[in-house]
Amino acid sequence: MKYYLGIDIGTTGCKALVVDEAGNLVAGGVAEYPLYTPRPNWAEQDPADWWEGTRVALGKVLSAPGVDGENIAGIGLTGQMHGSVFLDGKNEVLRRAILWCDQRTHLECRQITEMVGYERIMKINCNPVLPGFQAPKIQWVKNNEHAVYERIARVLLPKDYIRYLLTGELATDVSDASGTSLFDVPRRQWSEEIISTLGYKMEWFGRCYESPEITGSVRAEVAHTLGLPPGIPVVAGGGDNAAGAIGTGIVNPGLVSASLGTSGVVFAFSEKVRIDMQGRVHTFCHAVPGKWHVMGVMLSAGGSLRWFRDVLGMEEKNVATLLEKDAYEVLTEEAALVPPGCEGLVFLPYLTGERTPNADPHARGVFFGLTLKHRKNEMARSVMEGVTFGMRDSFEIIREMGIPVGEVRAIGGGAKSPLWRNIQADIYQVPLLTVRIDEGPAFGAALLAAVGTGAFPGVEEACRRAVRTTDQVRPHPTNVEKYETYYRLYRDLYPVLKNFYSRVGEIDK
Repeated sequence: MKYYLGIDIGTTGCKALVVDEAGNLVAGGVAEYPLYTPRPNWAEQDPADWWEGTRVALGKVLSAPGVDGENIAGIGLTGQMHGSVFLDGKNEVLRRAILWCDQRTHLECRQITEMVGYERIMKINCNPVLPGFQAPKIQWVKNNEHAVYERIARVLLPKDYIRYLLTGELATDVSDASGTSLFDVPRRQWSEEIISTLGYKMEWFGRCYESPEITGSVRAEVAHTLGLPPGIPVVAGGGDNAAGAIGTGIVNPGLVSASLGTSGVVFAFSEKVRIDMQGRVHTFCHAVPGKWHVMGVMLSAGGSLRWFRDVLGMEEKNVATLLEKDAYEVLTEEAALVPPGCEGLVFLPYLTGERTPNADPHARGVFFGLTLKHRKNEMARSVMEGVTFGMRDSFEIIREMGIPVGEVRAIGGGAKSPLWRNIQADIYQVPLLTVRIDEGPAFGAALLAAVGTGAFPGVEEACRRAVRTTDQVRPHPTNVEKYETYYRLYRDLYPVLKNFYSRVGEIDK
């Protein structure tokens, strides 16, 4: 039997998994690596750590019972979007990669927008220039590390650095390239106009493919190290959100996914290019050839609950260890005892700034309405509710754009919590479904590899055969009414606090 390998270069670690010809999960492995924060709101990683993580994760997968590397027929790549890997003329890494969640580049965003023009940026790239995107990171290096900038010969996205080490090819895919601010999203190609206006070189950016297309094959010199046979085809793959949408089956009109991982993503399929000229949501190329998607992104979704667990949940961690349970499970069981609305406590989840709908790198987290009566379990639930209110913003914008929301599929860590699924259904006011295999982008990347090597005639057919929905949660009318009131309060808080965020940022300098 043939197998297909998906590799996901995530923010916290590398995930590798193998699926069979029917799309069934065969084996998976994870390897973590560090995140560096040399200054507040900065985020970097060493590309060498990604490669080591890939090697370790693959070792776990290939040592699983029944998995033989000789039967791997294709590899798909995915990973965190927007990061910048700077290479010199010998394709050696020049500095640590600057990541999607790094907020240092707000001045460069303004500079690029002024150079190209907001209307041109929106027409060509379909998105405003944001701190997380790749172009402002290049501009920041130009402005602040000129010696590094002068040596740049290539700029790669995270998963594409792994592609280079695997195959020797410098390439990317249309979905990942869409998030660089350097890409012509309607035409599905690099924008020579933007790149030349900024003074960059077209040859810095690799050839761009549709996601199922084969970009190269595993080199003999690395195959033995990884435990793979040489010559395995490697398809273009996709950015983590687009690949995750393949793994969730968001490949037809009316389908939307709500993903609560470190970040939060609302992802809607679109047959054609649709643009929100206010720049509140993103319009990117889909991993389905010739299609697009509209996407709202929160920077600290599950990351907010992780912060709460790590900073305030030590007691729950200890209890979880004694009960041999997950600390999140203990936290959410306690939070489930709290009524919706947490007796007036509202959490604003802007722990690393925000992107949708308020693109504000200065925004900060807030507990609003805190009283002596509130306890830790109410704070935990308010974090979950606040994140979900933020996700609701994306649903509102997507509907405004005329994109149908017929079925919502919940994925990510938040989908594993019965409480959080109920909160989502009540706040989104739609039924929420889960999927049989929720292995995120790596599963989608493996399916893209299967399509690219001929196991399926197309992406849509691969999803039809391999993706299955399971449980459904329906909104509770009483909770819907109560959450609607709290959502309006949540929406009113950011405009009031906006100017104070920038003021406190100035004090901290």
